[in-house]
Amino acid sequence: MTNDVKETFSGEAPPAPAALAAKVRTLAPSMTRSMQRVAEAVAGDPAGCAALTVTGLAELTGTSEATVVRTARILGYPGYRDLRLALAGLAAQQQSGRAPSVTADIAVDDPVADVVAKLAHDERQTLADTAAALDTAQLGAVAAACAGARRIDVYGVGASGLVAQDLAQKLLRIGLIAHAHSDPHLAVTNAVQLRPGDVALAITHSGSTGDVIEPLRVAFEHGATTVAVTGRPDGPVSQYADHVLTTSTARESELRPAAMSSRTSQLLVVDCLFTVITQRTYETAAPALAASYEALAHRHAPRTTR
Repeated sequence: MTNDVKETFSGEAPPAPAALAAKVRTLAPSMTRSMQRVAEAVAGDPAGCAALTVTGLAELTGTSEATVVRTARILGYPGYRDLRLALAGLAAQQQSGRAPSVTADIAVDDPVADVVAKLAHDERQTLADTAAALDTAQLGAVAAACAGARRIDVYGVGASGLVAQDLAQKLLRIGLIAHAHSDPHLAVTNAVQLRPGDVALAITHSGSTGDVIEPLRVAFEHGATTVAVTGRPDGPVSQYADHVLTTSTARESELRPAAMSSRTSQLLVVDCLFTVITQRTYETAAPALAASYEALAHRHAPRTTR
């Protein structure tokens, strides 16, 4: 294990070939530079790398055999042989035309139609990467904890604060007690009141936002079940999280800042979590949704003129 990333393979089935590129995009930013070279090589030329031995790939990337094996394990494969099989599968998909091409960054003088097309492509890629990297076992565990929670607190600031509000509002509609906190002082004040049986979720793309890490730490120390929704699963927030839900780290550009790409992946995770919670609480959630819809229906009715 390195000081920068955790080796994630734990005996589970390795990711499918289609998920390999998503894993690289998600985990590469937190790898050491030598491991990044290996990850970038396999993602950039899966067919070429699939034909290489572990020694050959190490020579190609200017690293060591140990670094190649370690990178394979971080990406979710037991060893380099399993990674080579995934690379061969990914290469076959690309040759069949099923793999999406990478669009260029948005330029200042791009026509409006090109801006729409490029953003739509990037949004689709972000969603696909997030879905591929999302640990469904962790998602199920978080949903189970929320379904039986006395109270759910959600922490987020800035763009992540908007996602926190979205989740809290959804949970309230199915009858769960949920609150979103963007004020760091109020967040800590509320976290002190949590106890075993409660749930605290911190939403932070960087994994290092102090204003959400602090209340999560307090909730963790008071025995609540803690969750981090983050694009950096190795970040500081994870040390206080019982469960980690990883979001995609989509490419940024001058005209598409991190707040846009991170929000897209966070909203997908939030929607997945809400849906699984609703499944688990359907007997109470369905009547609660119906009641809230009925209570607000008159506000959406068209106005009549006299």
